[in-house]
Amino acid sequence: MEWYDFYAYAFTAIYFAQAFFPEGDETSKLLQSAGIFGVGFLMRPLGGWFFGRMADRHGRRTSMLVSVLMMSFGSLMIAVLPTYQTIGLAAPWLLLAARMIQGLSVGGEYGASATYMSEIATPRHRGFYSSFQYMTLIGGQLLASLVIVSLDHLLEKEQILAWGWRIPFAIGALAALVALFLRRTLVETSTAESRRATDSGSLWGLMKQPFACLSVIGFTGGGSLIFYTYTTYMQKYLVNTAHFEKSLANQVMTGVLLFYMLIQPVFGALSDRVGRKRCMVGFGLWGLLTTLPLMTAIGRSTGPLEAGLLIALALTGISLYTSISGIVKAELFPIETRALGVGFCYAIGNAIFGGSAEYTALYLKQQGHEAYYFYYVSAMAVVFLLVALRLPDGRKDSYLSDEDV
Repeated sequence: MEWYDFYAYAFTAIYFAQAFFPEGDETSKLLQSAGIFGVGFLMRPLGGWFFGRMADRHGRRTSMLVSVLMMSFGSLMIAVLPTYQTIGLAAPWLLLAARMIQGLSVGGEYGASATYMSEIATPRHRGFYSSFQYMTLIGGQLLASLVIVSLDHLLEKEQILAWGWRIPFAIGALAALVALFLRRTLVETSTAESRRATDSGSLWGLMKQPFACLSVIGFTGGGSLIFYTYTTYMQKYLVNTAHFEKSLANQVMTGVLLFYMLIQPVFGALSDRVGRKRCMVGFGLWGLLTTLPLMTAIGRSTGPLEAGLLIALALTGISLYTSISGIVKAELFPIETRALGVGFCYAIGNAIFGGSAEYTALYLKQQGHEAYYFYYVSAMAVVFLLVALRLPDGRKDSYLSDEDV
């Protein structure tokens, strides 16, 4: 539900952009809303540090309770926000504040949840179990897409533009409270000894792990950029470049996200058999070799089936990374700085590259150089590949393995 709250913004932006940014053409409005979407990512490093420190010093459970409560508040704020027509320039500024709150929350959510799932999983099936983190992340995107598709069928276009876009945020605010209730039952995975350690949750302790920090930032940058290109940005790409109707683009994305969600455990289990390093290297090669031809083909697709199959093909290759993203990061850090290391370093790479994906793509399209974006994504796949080649094999060399002994 926390991921649903965060991604509801991305899927409703094409409807409420006019309400907060009334001037300019369609791409300009989307560009401004994408800028605020990106600001939510810029808050992630702060959230990764704050909640990562909390998770290492006070427990994973405490951190996840606070983060979901904060996300609920941010969604409720957007649901009741006055528009530009009502309060003028204050409207986009308040929208920005709400996204900052959500960015702070989700910045803490990733590190704590990735750490928790890696620690609670059985050693021989860590890849399989940890894949459910991205399954729920994609599930949040899917649920947001399903809500939008439902609104398209239940409401007239004018109703959605006027007030219907608020419904997904109201649903998210209430549902996040349900997630808060469920998280109260979680078993704590950190130990009292690790929480009392001198380096627990400290940046100084994290600085003792330079290879791990730089590795997470490096492969997160490339992985997040490619992930957001084929998920949140793809909806707008289908509308702006392939010239699909908004409702049809939503239906295509709903179908491919369902497929993408369901295959995560398959690739997680694969990593337990062949090794996570091989999966990471395979993803780097996939991103390098397929981004340009696949994005070009999707942009030229003439129907929803063709577009859906091409996007599904891309997401199949991306699953080599997303299914094991959390566990690969967690295996690089000792328990006393694990949540901070995973959350903070991930948030830096994600904020710089993942959060700017939509804005960069839309800006280059506005300037008439859309293909440049495909080369940019391919270049980041090279960075990912270089980092992946230096990673240890998590099945044999992992801090998590040391704790099992």
